[in-house]
Amino acid sequence: MFLEHVPAAVAMFDRDMCYIACSQRWLTDYALDGPSVIGRSYYAFFPDADDRWRDIHRRALAGETLHCELERFRRGDGSYDWVQWEIVPWRLPEGGIGGVMLFTQKLTGSVENDERARAVKRQLDLLIDNVQDYAIYMLDPEGRVSMWNDGARRLFGWDEEEMLGRHYERLFDALDNAAGRPRHQLAKAARDGSFRDRSLQLRKDGSHFLADATLSRIRDEHGVLIGFGRVVHDITDEDEWRRMIAANETQMRLILETIPDAMVVIDEKCAIQSFSAAAEKLFGYSVPEVLGRDVTMLMVDAEATRNGDDPACFGVPGNGHIVGQPRRVIGRRKDGSTLPLELAVGEARLADRRVFTGFMRDLTRRERADAQLRELQNELARLSRIWAVGTMATALAHDLNQPLAAITNYVQACAQMAKLGENEAAGAMCDALAAAGQEALRAGAIVQRLREFIARGELSLSREQPDVLARQTCALVMPGGACPDVRYNVDMSADINPVLIDRVQIQQVLVNLLRNAVEAVGPGGAITVKATEQWDMMCLSVIDNGPGISPDIADALFDPFATTKSTGMGLGLSICRAIVEAHGGNLWHEAVPGGGTAFHFTVPMVIRGPGEFSDD
Repeated sequence: MFLEHVPAAVAMFDRDMCYIACSQRWLTDYALDGPSVIGRSYYAFFPDADDRWRDIHRRALAGETLHCELERFRRGDGSYDWVQWEIVPWRLPEGGIGGVMLFTQKLTGSVENDERARAVKRQLDLLIDNVQDYAIYMLDPEGRVSMWNDGARRLFGWDEEEMLGRHYERLFDALDNAAGRPRHQLAKAARDGSFRDRSLQLRKDGSHFLADATLSRIRDEHGVLIGFGRVVHDITDEDEWRRMIAANETQMRLILETIPDAMVVIDEKCAIQSFSAAAEKLFGYSVPEVLGRDVTMLMVDAEATRNGDDPACFGVPGNGHIVGQPRRVIGRRKDGSTLPLELAVGEARLADRRVFTGFMRDLTRRERADAQLRELQNELARLSRIWAVGTMATALAHDLNQPLAAITNYVQACAQMAKLGENEAAGAMCDALAAAGQEALRAGAIVQRLREFIARGELSLSREQPDVLARQTCALVMPGGACPDVRYNVDMSADINPVLIDRVQIQQVLVNLLRNAVEAVGPGGAITVKATEQWDMMCLSVIDNGPGISPDIADALFDPFATTKSTGMGLGLSICRAIVEAHGGNLWHEAVPGGGTAFHFTVPMVIRGPGEFSDD
């Protein structure tokens, strides 16, 4: 029982080294047959025992106890066993040495495991020390550094000798230590298994870097905490790049979401890849409704424009010719309505494929405004002709009424005198003169009706901003000007008080004055439109840098038919004065020092109250 309960292989020998007894573990470890062992010599089973072992046996039989912590023994098959052994003498009752007892314990598995562990440790140490971008170090259960790799030295600046045995609080600044952050991390890792955070780490030189750090709990096979491992990665540059990329992405997204132009991205097969918020608003489709679909759904008759395998980019054939060339196309909304668009297409390459980006601007308002501008120009030209004819008719009526009235008087007088005669000729003369008088009266009535027909009626007054009115009028004059390179300048602030005028008539006054100024200054000239407040009236001025007005015509400048133009009628300024005076204002001109002429006219001004703003 003693032999079987000893935690080792045991054999008992007599003084001749013959077996007296052995444990079952001995038989198992050395592959022996139990019944054939007892009484036989040790050397019969281990014939390879050398002189060293024979000497060990002699020394033990002489009373000496010998042992070895670890020794390698060669097996019969050529393999080796690692064995821990001890040999002790045993004594007879009378006190003499009866033989020896040999205790052995095979440690081959443990030794091999230890060797593998040491090899792995050497490889791991090499691997850890060659990690360039990571600091790896081990802590004991109290947080003291027990291993410090070369990456930690490079990252933190501390040598291994400076850190071993020191608490890792050394790697935190004073504020973190005062807040107990290192202790908190150890406690959390011990409780949860690991602790990870991104924070500033302290270097030996006092500088900081942004790090991604993981603190992991380490336990032995029995679950006992034996320390911690910490891996620290410098992410300063990575974080900077991420922030930069995120900022760029945010900026680009905000730009694309806020620009008024619709943006659509398609691939080489004309499938829509991106659809901006402005495109959603313009076409009435949501993003899920269009992604992956053919872009021709947004165009009118786009299918007819395809050119072989070349994608019909946004309904335009031959994309190689339209990239970077804005053009007008017709788009189709979700509800089926159409609209004119200005399309600009850009091309980009992503790896081995192409994508096309189309920027589309709605031309509806621009084209409507152009049409309205042309209509207004035509209307102003028509009104100008009507006013010219009206003024002419008024002048004619005024000048013809007196002679016509005289003719009527003379003819009627002749008719009265002829009535005194008695012959038939006198009667015929009376009838003819009476008829002539009637026709003269009829001509005067026609002229009077014409005068009444073109006479100015009631003014249609409205509240207008002088700066807006001046800019719109300049826009009307510029397209049709004889000198397109004349410079126009509207010198008025946006917060100027409004005026109460008939907008069309005052605009006609400005058109007339501006056209006269354009003809006066010629190519390269400059014209300025200004406004000055004068009590309850606003003075509008058109100032040019032309040669000025000749003194010969200056006094009669506003008279009908007074003109210096070879083809002019001399009615424009006369009409302008009549319009201005109908508004309760005055129109006059003066020379500009250094050359040029300034025409001024006044119109009623509206004084805004506190907190009141312009309708524009």
